[in-house]
Amino acid sequence: MALTFALDRRHTAPIYRQLYQRFREAIGDGRLRPGDRVPAVRALAAELNLARGTVEAAYQLLMGEGYLTAHGPAGTLVSPHLALASLPPARLRASTTAYPAIHRGAKPLALQMGLPALDAFPRKLWAQLAGRQLRQAGVEGLVYPDARGHAGLRAAIAAYLGISRGIACHAEQVFVCAGYRACLDLIGHTLMRPGDACWLEEPGYFMARDTLLEAGATLVPVPVDEHGLNVAEGIARSEQARFAVVTPSHQSPLGVPLSLARRLALLSWANRQGSWIIEDDYDSEYHYQGRPLPALKSLDEQGRVLYTGTFSKVLFPGLRLAYLVVAPEQVGAFAHQADRLHNHCPYVLQATVAAFLSEGHFARHLNKMRTLYARRRQWLVDALRQQLGARLWADPQAGGMHLLAGLNDGGDIDLAQRAAAAGLAVGSLSRWYLQAPARQGLLLGFTNIASADQASAQVLRLAKAIEAGRCPVQ
Repeated sequence: MALTFALDRRHTAPIYRQLYQRFREAIGDGRLRPGDRVPAVRALAAELNLARGTVEAAYQLLMGEGYLTAHGPAGTLVSPHLALASLPPARLRASTTAYPAIHRGAKPLALQMGLPALDAFPRKLWAQLAGRQLRQAGVEGLVYPDARGHAGLRAAIAAYLGISRGIACHAEQVFVCAGYRACLDLIGHTLMRPGDACWLEEPGYFMARDTLLEAGATLVPVPVDEHGLNVAEGIARSEQARFAVVTPSHQSPLGVPLSLARRLALLSWANRQGSWIIEDDYDSEYHYQGRPLPALKSLDEQGRVLYTGTFSKVLFPGLRLAYLVVAPEQVGAFAHQADRLHNHCPYVLQATVAAFLSEGHFARHLNKMRTLYARRRQWLVDALRQQLGARLWADPQAGGMHLLAGLNDGGDIDLAQRAAAAGLAVGSLSRWYLQAPARQGLLLGFTNIASADQASAQVLRLAKAIEAGRCPVQ
């Protein structure tokens, strides 16, 4: 019988898979019956203008699943043993689940926070370093990787932290993880018990909040003011808490640093109670006014601080590389859990980051980004003041990768939804609160703004979204 197959060369599925699917559909709907002969490989390849190997691949797949069978000189037939009524559906139904995933692999939108300047990343240099690692990798690049992380990367991280963040640690104390959440998972499996009370900044990073809840922690929201986490309030609410999660360099999302007095108070509480402080130093590299405070971990004399950092904010998020520094006494317990969790990151990426660090490229990249971000942040501040000065206010903090804009009126969630319809990835501050009442505000990323004109255009779209929410005057 004659069959017509429409193949789409622009489709994401390979041609041989499309051809396989067309045969499945023809058999499933009865156009091809058990015992029917199908075209020879050479003939079908010529008819569809395909390579013989493409058709052969589709036929081999169909034979392997029992749909076709070879009969020598008689050619290839639809298997006579097929019972059409029992055939599985030829086409899988697309999932109708509308889960609002945080990360979808899509290109960043305007004003999206949490991303470095992707247009300024040295991709050519990165490709050269990665290619060199692939060429020079020996057996260590082929076996199961060290669950603690690539030795060269751990050593490079320890050296970098000693110079830039004042943290004295050895490579053995460093664990490489597949992102910040993986760091929290490793901490949870090693030290946390179900029901453990955990201080969480209010407002605080929602992904940390969700991960801790999944681990069975009992969250205790502790308010943040202009000096950072209110340690006295945390003690009043739950002095016996076993954990506290803090972002002391630039509080996420308010951007304020944790004052020295409160750092010392937090450490004193942890030492006294035998509690653990999880320090998330997610964007400490970007400071634009004065000198940044050293890491909280640098003041830790009794090993109560579990220090985490990430390359997602300083290189690119597709790496999925973060790191955790633990006290020497905890190395064995963490190594055991890391091995059990199989929290492995690709060897070539770890080796490439190690080269990027040890050869000085990382320091040069950070210096370049600090200058670039200061300029891009000012572009956004100027545009907001010129076009929206009466509707919201932006008070740039000393560092970070986003701006917090306070609203003079209106709700931030509704406004963020209207902005999203205009192609703007504006965050709503109130979603970062665990409890009500929540402060209203917008979180605006500036790292990927390429020019002052682009900043003005994006703020104009935001202004229209704000205006669309205003009630008409009666």
